[in-house]
Amino acid sequence: MSERSAGTGERATVDTPLKKLVGERTAKALATHLDLHTAGDLVYHFPRRYDERGEHTDIRSLDVGEQVTVLAQVQRTAVRPMRQRRGNLLEVTVGDGSGGVLTLTFFGNQAWRERELRPGRWGLFAGKVTEFRGKRQLNGPEYVLLGEGGDGEAAANEEIEEFAGALIPVYPAAAAVPTWVIARCVRVVLDTLTPPEDPLPATVRASRNLVGLGTALREIHRPSSKEELYRARRRLKWDEAFAVQLTLVQRKHRAADWPACPRPGRSAGLLDAFDARLPYELTPGQRDVGREIAADLATAHPMHRLLQGEVGSGKTVVALRAMLQVVDAGGQAALLAPTEVLAAQHHRGILDLLGPLGRAGELDSAPDATRVELVTGSLGAAARRRALAEVAEGRAGIVVGTHALLYEGVDFADLGLVVVDEQHRFGVEQRDALRAKADQPPHVLVMTATPIPRTVAMTVYGDLETSTLSQLPRGRSPIASHVVPAAEKPAFLDRAWRRLREEVAAGHQAYVVCPRIGDGPASEEEAPREDDSGRRPPLAVTEVAPLLAEGPLHGLRIGVLHGRLPADEKDAVMRSFAAGQLDVLVATTVVEVGVDVPNATVMIVLDADRFGVSQLHQLRGRVGRGAAAGLCLLVTEAPEGSPARERLDAVASTTDGFKLAELDLEQRREGDVLGATQSGRRSHLRLLSLLRDADLIRDARAEAIALVEEDPELTGHPALAASVAALVDEERAEYLEKG
Repeated sequence: MSERSAGTGERATVDTPLKKLVGERTAKALATHLDLHTAGDLVYHFPRRYDERGEHTDIRSLDVGEQVTVLAQVQRTAVRPMRQRRGNLLEVTVGDGSGGVLTLTFFGNQAWRERELRPGRWGLFAGKVTEFRGKRQLNGPEYVLLGEGGDGEAAANEEIEEFAGALIPVYPAAAAVPTWVIARCVRVVLDTLTPPEDPLPATVRASRNLVGLGTALREIHRPSSKEELYRARRRLKWDEAFAVQLTLVQRKHRAADWPACPRPGRSAGLLDAFDARLPYELTPGQRDVGREIAADLATAHPMHRLLQGEVGSGKTVVALRAMLQVVDAGGQAALLAPTEVLAAQHHRGILDLLGPLGRAGELDSAPDATRVELVTGSLGAAARRRALAEVAEGRAGIVVGTHALLYEGVDFADLGLVVVDEQHRFGVEQRDALRAKADQPPHVLVMTATPIPRTVAMTVYGDLETSTLSQLPRGRSPIASHVVPAAEKPAFLDRAWRRLREEVAAGHQAYVVCPRIGDGPASEEEAPREDDSGRRPPLAVTEVAPLLAEGPLHGLRIGVLHGRLPADEKDAVMRSFAAGQLDVLVATTVVEVGVDVPNATVMIVLDADRFGVSQLHQLRGRVGRGAAAGLCLLVTEAPEGSPARERLDAVASTTDGFKLAELDLEQRREGDVLGATQSGRRSHLRLLSLLRDADLIRDARAEAIALVEEDPELTGHPALAASVAALVDEERAEYLEKG
C-alpha cells in the first residue's frame, strides 16, 4: 500500500482525518467498511486478539460462514486443471500445528503464487470459511506471509514490518480491509500522532498503578511483551469504566439536590388497613425492603430505587404498599406495565388485594378507600373519558397503564410515585415522558424480575439504590426443568405431551410457548435469538395450536394468546384461563412477565433454543405458583454439544436467577447493556467486560465517588470531562441520565 507514505511529516492529532495520513483510497475503505474516519477512531479500534509466532490458531473451532483471519503454516500445494473451464486450480493446504487444516483455493494460472506459498512458510490468511466435501476451505483468501526471505519475500516486506513483534495483532476487519492493512495504517498513525493529553488525574494514575494514555495506546497495537500488553489493556479498560462511573455518580449527585414532595407514612391510613387485611404474612425481605422504600418516600429528594427479585418473590405487594403510602400522603401513584395483558392483570390483582379499599365511591367501599383506574390504548371513548377524569381530578389514587399513560390528555392531579414494571422493555424517552407529568420530580421505583449481576447493576443502574428480594413467599412450589431433544429422541416429545395431559387430568393447567405468532410481520415480542439462515422458521402459535388440537392434545380446551390479538380478546382469553375454563394456553412470550395463574403447573417451550437465558427463566416462573410443583420442558432440535444445547442444559440445571443472568451476559454483546441498541450507536465498551472486570469496575466507582464529592462538575479536570463526554457519548449519557 504505497499510500502509507501519504503523511507529510506533520504531526497528527486524534481529530486528523485519515485521508491525510493513509491516503484517500484506503481512508475511504476504512470509513465505508469499518466506520473509521479520524486518527482517533483508528487508534481506538483495538485488536480483537493476538496471535503468537510458533503458536497455532485453532482451525477446528472455525464456523462455516465466519469471516476469519488465521495464523497458519503452509503444508503442501497442488495444481490441477479445472473441469468446467480453462486454466488451473491451485490448492494450498495450511495447518495450525494441532492437526487442524484448511484448504486455500486460487483460480487461474498463478505460478508465482505457488512459488510464494511454499511449504514451511507462515502467514496470516483472511477470508470466509466454506465447506466442500467435508473439508473447511477459504476461496481466494487475502494473505500476508511472515518469516525469513526467499521467493516472494519482497512482496511481503512491507507487511512484515507491522508484525515485527512476537505478538501479532488481529483486528476486527472486513473482507475489503484485512487485518494487516489496518495494522499498517495504525503504524502510520502512531508514528505521526501527537500523544493526546492524559485526562486521568495523576493521583489516580499513581494510586491505581496505571500506565500513561500514550503508552497504553502504543502498546495495545504494538505490544513489546505480554506484560506491557496487560498493562495497556488495564489502563484502557479503566478509562471505559471510569467514564461510565463518573457519569452515573454525577447523575446521582445532581439528583440528590433535586426537590421532591415528601410522602411520609400516615398511621391508621390506607396502608395500615391494607396490611391488616392481607391474607398472609410478609416475608422478612419484603418488610426490610418496604422500610427502605418508606424512608426514601419520606425525604425531600426523589427516590430512585431498583427493586429486583426472583419471579414470585412478591415485588408487586412491596410496590403496592409504596403506592398506598403515597396515596395516604395525598398523592397519586402510576404503575407502568409493558403490555396490555400485564397492565390488565396488575389492575385486577391490585383490585383483588385492596378489596373495599380500592372501591371509593361504591356502596361497599371502605372509609379511606381510593380508586384504581386502568388506562390503556384500547379503552372505548366513554370509558376513557371517565378514567381520565378520575385521574385528572385526583380521585384515582392508583393508575395502572401501558404506554397510553404517556399520551397527551392523561393528566395527574399530583403524581408522587412512578412504578415501572420490567423496566428493560421501555425506551428512555417513554419513562422520561411519564416522569415529566409531575410538577416536581416524582419518586421512581423500577422493578425487574430479571436478576441483574452485581457489575451490571453497578454499571447500568449505578445511580439507583438497589433492593433485592431473595426469599420466596411461603406456599411457592419447586419447579423441575428438563431438556427434551426432539430431533434425537422423538419419543421424549411424545412423552412430554402425555405428561401435559396427566397434569390436566389431575385438574391442573398448562402453557405451550412458541417463539413466533404466525403469518404477517414479526412483532417485538417475537425474538428468535439467532440468524435463521439455513434453519426452518421458528414454530408459530397460529400453526401449532390447531396441530395440537387435532393431535396430541385432542379433546383438551385450548386457548391462543399473542400480541396481535385485539386487547379485549387478549383479556377475555386470560380471564378464561385464570378462571379454569381453558386447559392449555398456546402463547408467545406475552406470558413472560406478570401472568399469575396458580393452577398452571406445566410449561412446554417449543424451539426453546430460540429464546434467551433470562427469557426462559422468566417464562418458567409462570408455573409452580400454587401448592402443586411446577414442570418446565424445554423442547429443542439443537444437537448435543452445541452452544444452544449447552445454554438450555444450564437453564435446566439451576433455578438460581443470578447464575443464569451471568450466563446470559456472557453470551450477549456486553456493550448493548449500556444502551447502544437504544441509541443506535456503536458501543464504546470496547475492552471492558462486565463479568471479568468486576474488581476494576468497583475500584473505578470508588475513585469516581471520591472525585465527584470533591469536584461535582469536574471543573478542575477539563481534559477528564472531555474524555468522559467522548467515551460516554451524548446519546448514551441521556440513556444513563434518564434511566
